[in-house]
Amino acid sequence: MKTYLEISISASKPKQELLLPTMIELGCHGFGETDTELLCYIDKSLWSEEKFELLKTEIKSDIKIKEIQEENWNEAWEKTIQPIEVGNKITIKPSWANYENTSGRIVIQIDPKMSFGTGYHETTRLTLQLLEKYTEKEDAVLDVGTGTGILAIAAIRLGGSRALGIDNDEWSIDNAKENVAANNLSDKIEISDSALASLPETKYDLITANIMLNTILEMLPDIVKRIKSGRVILFSGLLLIDDKSFSSGIEKYNLKIIEKLTEGEWLAFAVQKS
Repeated sequence: MKTYLEISISASKPKQELLLPTMIELGCHGFGETDTELLCYIDKSLWSEEKFELLKTEIKSDIKIKEIQEENWNEAWEKTIQPIEVGNKITIKPSWANYENTSGRIVIQIDPKMSFGTGYHETTRLTLQLLEKYTEKEDAVLDVGTGTGILAIAAIRLGGSRALGIDNDEWSIDNAKENVAANNLSDKIEISDSALASLPETKYDLITANIMLNTILEMLPDIVKRIKSGRVILFSGLLLIDDKSFSSGIEKYNLKIIEKLTEGEWLAFAVQKS
C-alpha cells in the first residue's frame, strides 16, 4: 500500500488558486480546499527535502506535512466528490453517487483517486465547455496530460471517433485506464505513457492540453505538428496572469485565438491552426 503526504498550506481562497500550479509542478495530484487551507497530496516517494526547501522559499505561509495511507486518503476524498453538471450537456459523476438524469445529459463516470481532472476544478470545466462546442463528429482526438482521462472520454461521448490520452504520471495512467473502461470506451480510447515528441506526427482533428503555461510553451512545437490545418487546439491550466505570455508564445506557430473562457483566476483558449 502506498503512503502519501498531505501538505497543508495556510492560504485564503484567492491565494489557493494561485498556489495550485506550483504544487502541481512539485508533483501533487490531489487537492482539497477549506476556507483557510489548501490541502495537497503527493506520493511520499516523490517528495524530498529539496522540494520542501523550495516550497518554503516560494510560499510565505504556514506549511504542515503529515503521512496518510492510500485507503484513508481515498475514503476522505470520495466523500467530497459528488455529481456535477458542466456546460449544457455533460454531467460528471463518481461510481458511488446517484444521479437522476432527467434532462438527457451525457453522464461520464470518473473515479478520480489521486489524479487531477475531476470536473471540480475550473480548468477542467472550462475545457469541457470548449469541447462541447468544438468537438465534431468522427474527430480523432489527442489529450496531452490526460490525468483521469476525463477530456478524452468527453470528446468521444461528444461524437469523436477515437482518442489518445498521454501522461507521464504512472498513477494517472492507471486511473485513466480504469475510467475509460468504466465508461465502456476501451475500444475507442488509448491511454499511454508515451512522450508527446515520440508520437508519430499523425494529424489529429482536435487536441486538448490542460497543463501549465511553461509546459504548454515547451510542448507547443510538438503539439502544432500534430494538429490538422484549420482545426482546433484547446489549452487550459492557465491563470489570468498567463494571458499575455500565452498569447505572445503562440504567435510564431500560425495559431489564432478564436475563443477565450474564464472562471475565477483561470483561463482556457480555443486556438485554430492556419
